[in-house]
Amino acid sequence: MMTYSEPEIIFYPQVTSTNTQMKSVIASKHLAEYSVVITADQTSGKGQIGNSWESQKNANLTFSLLLRPTFLKPHLQFYISKIISLGIIDTIQPLTQEKVSIKWPNDIYIGNKKIAGILIENSILGAQLDYCIVGIGINVNQVTFTSDAPNPISLIHLNQEKYDLENLLEQTLERIQLRYEQLQKKDLSVINTNYMANLFRNEGYHSYEDEHGKFDARIDSISELGMLTLIDQANKKRQYAFKEVSFCL
Repeated sequence: MMTYSEPEIIFYPQVTSTNTQMKSVIASKHLAEYSVVITADQTSGKGQIGNSWESQKNANLTFSLLLRPTFLKPHLQFYISKIISLGIIDTIQPLTQEKVSIKWPNDIYIGNKKIAGILIENSILGAQLDYCIVGIGINVNQVTFTSDAPNPISLIHLNQEKYDLENLLEQTLERIQLRYEQLQKKDLSVINTNYMANLFRNEGYHSYEDEHGKFDARIDSISELGMLTLIDQANKKRQYAFKEVSFCL
């Protein structure tokens, strides 16, 4: 008879990367869905495709969440990115009067500044997703940034209020779980509508740059695979995978 364990929250004073640490843990024992690896000091946090993530010790949320979306076909895995992004938006938006948005594919912005990043690593077993490790970094109480990241912002910058990290973690996990339950119920139209409504620069023409140079375009759509389609001022559609186009800030 199979027994189901409860999710665990595993704290480490210091790790290089919570995603890497999560992989190590699940290689040695079974972890229930919604389990979390969290640290006070992430020394080599990773972002998308080799980018680094700066985080001051004891100032921010740096954690990895384990999901087991075996109900989701691998070609729909970008929905994990969508619901995680929306869960973080649902957490941060009530804390500020400024617009919080998702910069495609899954950076979280306030205005033109980045407040949170997400790195999702999926494991596929046969014809289904086996598990997802969702690395999340949220700038909370860090006032000064020393890396060459161009545009970081923290929650403390918004209203000069220091936040309780444990409470904020609990709120974030609750909001993500609600969005994950939408995915389990196959409420894809709701997820898609909410994702598009919360996209950074989802209205009007803005400046972008690809391998051919700079151009102005507007967002047309995001495919199931996560591809971004822009329409330029010549009414030409341009489709991009991650890192093939950048937003000119």
